[in-house]
Amino acid sequence: MKIEEAILYCLVHQNRGMRTEQIAEMINRHRLHVRKDGQPVTSNQVYAVVCRYPDTFVKAEGRMMLMI
Repeated sequence: MKIEEAILYCLVHQNRGMRTEQIAEMINRHRLHVRKDGQPVTSNQVYAVVCRYPDTFVKAEGRMMLMI
């Protein structure tokens, strides 16, 4: 699955806002997204994706949440 889909899955599954570190850890633990180089997803990568999709994700109080 694409990383943005994995982030969406994490937020829906937890039904609450999450820190980027928590999202990255959940993605890596459940292997929801595997990078092409085989390295684990980082919190910086999650943050970059959240910023790239402002219509889907929102940043508030240090947590990432769904806009929808």
